[in-house]
Amino acid sequence: MALIDNAVYVGGRRVDSPSTPSRPTRGDLAWIGLLRPDPSELAAVATEFDLHENAVEDARKGHQRAKLERYGDTLFLVLRPAWYDRSAAEVRFGEVHLFVGARFVVSVRHAERPDLAALRARCEADPDFLARGSEAVTAAVLDEVVDGYAPIVEILQEEIDAIEDQLFAGQVDPGVSKRIYQLLSEVLGFQRATSPVPSMVKGLLRGADKYGVDEEVQHRLRNVFDHALRVTERVDSFRALLENALTLHSTLVTQEQNEAMRRMTSASLAQGEESRQLARAAHRQGEEVKKISSWAAILFAPGLIAGIYGMNFDDMPELHWRFGYPIAIVAMLVLMALLWAVFRKRDWL
Repeated sequence: MALIDNAVYVGGRRVDSPSTPSRPTRGDLAWIGLLRPDPSELAAVATEFDLHENAVEDARKGHQRAKLERYGDTLFLVLRPAWYDRSAAEVRFGEVHLFVGARFVVSVRHAERPDLAALRARCEADPDFLARGSEAVTAAVLDEVVDGYAPIVEILQEEIDAIEDQLFAGQVDPGVSKRIYQLLSEVLGFQRATSPVPSMVKGLLRGADKYGVDEEVQHRLRNVFDHALRVTERVDSFRALLENALTLHSTLVTQEQNEAMRRMTSASLAQGEESRQLARAAHRQGEEVKKISSWAAILFAPGLIAGIYGMNFDDMPELHWRFGYPIAIVAMLVLMALLWAVFRKRDWL
């Protein structure tokens, strides 16, 4: 049986603890606590307390959004308590369903948190408040859930402050972007859990006079409303901060990429200029080599002629001819001029 506790109260004091959920035959209030009941157990409670089938179906399936609905004389509330799991470094969510009638409260939990047993003990320690009926239990559960949001708000604020410090320091670590996305996802989930609560409490306060809700209970509900409103306002600001942080981080990443591209472009330009200078130097060197080669060829031609005639063999043609010397000189000059003209035409000189 998923029954965690079942108590009947008279004047805010426990007078009975039945073994099965049932309508109180005596007393002011019955408070039944269930944890993950199976469909047959929930159906038995629904039959006993005449709960609406739509509300029972929601409680059976779970995974509902936070909401407040009225079915005849019975209120149905869905609350999304939250806590921070430090081992996983993330926000986790539970689910509490409350069926509230004139003389009974049935709580159905789908997670170990919040600890409604501890809440029940605190309520039993204040019988004057518990004597104010099922609305007092509802206000106490709402107060417990909303108070559980406060530590998460502070942790999220610390996480966001750390991210802002990294961004203002100019860090563009990819891990920062990943953490921003994770936090934004957690904030959105937290926002879905918390944002309906102020309107739910406001709805309870609007019907307080019609249903004769005690003034002390109304005072506690107003206190819950103020706390819930502050939580939702801060969560809304967290969402805006993280969206801005994501935009800023993207801008920093883009600037870093642009700076890297500028450095690469400057390096490429410098390398290109160096290559052009090397090419010009190689071109100049080639031109010099051509000039040297041309002049060497020009000077080699008369040297060849002079070398041949300088061998001094007796049988050399025209060795004793009168015009041999001037003709050799002219031949040298003509050959040099011819070579100079050829090299000049080919831009070697």
